[in-house]
Amino acid sequence: MGIVIWAVLGLIAGAIAKAIYPGEQGGGILATMALGIVGSLLGGFIGKSVFGVGAAATGSLSIPGIITAVVGAIIVIFIWGLLTKQSS
Repeated sequence: MGIVIWAVLGLIAGAIAKAIYPGEQGGGILATMALGIVGSLLGGFIGKSVFGVGAAATGSLSIPGIITAVVGAIIVIFIWGLLTKQSS
């Protein structure tokens, strides 16, 4: 059930992270949703593994859960930008 919650939370976090992250990111709504879901899962993993925050605190539609998901989505958007940056 936790992965489903993180996926739903990722849809929201992807949109928030894309609005917060500076610069222009490529991709449309599907890319935003996918990066948000991956970032949300990453944020949940970091929250549980590194900081010892339980899934009940971060794996829900709560303030800590949203913050964790948005931070994870921003990290994924940053990495995606590095991987897809075209040299000119």
